[in-house]
Amino acid sequence: MPLQLDIASILLNGLQQGAIYALLGLGLTIILGTMEFLNLAHGALYLVGAYVGMLVFRETTLTNGFLFNSGITTLGFDGGFLAAIVLVPVVGFGIGLLMERFVAEPFYDRPETDQLLVTFGLALIVEEVVKNLIGGNTFQSIAPTTIFGFDVAQPVSLPFVGLFPTWRLFIILIAFVVIGVTYLAIERTDFGLVVQAGTRDAEMVRLLGIKINRSYSLVFALGAALAAFAGLIGASIQTLSPQIGTDQALLPAFLTIVVGGAGSVRGAIAGGMVLGVIISAMTQTYSQWAQIVLYLFVAFMLIVRPEGLFGTGEVGE
Repeated sequence: MPLQLDIASILLNGLQQGAIYALLGLGLTIILGTMEFLNLAHGALYLVGAYVGMLVFRETTLTNGFLFNSGITTLGFDGGFLAAIVLVPVVGFGIGLLMERFVAEPFYDRPETDQLLVTFGLALIVEEVVKNLIGGNTFQSIAPTTIFGFDVAQPVSLPFVGLFPTWRLFIILIAFVVIGVTYLAIERTDFGLVVQAGTRDAEMVRLLGIKINRSYSLVFALGAALAAFAGLIGASIQTLSPQIGTDQALLPAFLTIVVGGAGSVRGAIAGGMVLGVIISAMTQTYSQWAQIVLYLFVAFMLIVRPEGLFGTGEVGE
């Protein structure tokens, strides 16, 4: 294949994977940057989004798990992917509100190790609940055949690339729309200004009569909704299993904000794109080295620019 074809294909696949990383990193970084709260349950929200999306999108045949043993052989609504696009972020937002109220808020003034332990424990609980209810088997990806009236099942011919899956183009488009709306909400609205001000001096914001805790709840819920939406998008191109919260979400989310800069919205987007392109390039050339090169790149970033591409201080400072 000519070099220009390889580069074009690498960039498209990198944008697709990078968009998922950016959604994950964006949700994590606005929580970390605003509340300085380390949320290791972020991957569990990705897991919930993937499974809720699957159950909304189609009816699923169960082969083990508590529900199967109770006599339920199929589970789901068969409502289509549009229904999943609407419902999954709503579910993630609601779970985020509950997490902020009952898990995060009691630990705001506790040491970071306590935050890590309680959120990691919550992630393990969610994973075990999924295993026990639905079973530990893997499920096929949930890519739709049509979306918004367009046929996305067939590949489309692109200049310099050739045939490319239409659905993967829609992933890039949908993800970037969500990322763009989130960026504008944080950077260009009164709500976003309150959040940014609270990051710098929460006490002064309270003295001005603004209920910063309410903003914190909304920020946490927004981050959870983004993680759940990333799970829905990821589930459309990857097989589902209870381990995807850690393997495919938590580690990439933290790597994204390390590269982009903790607390930076632009950094989360840029970090996701960079890591996505690296994974795409290595997967298409030397797939066995993909993860090694990825971690070497992150280590290199920590050495030469520990604050990240758009960060203002070291990660965890």
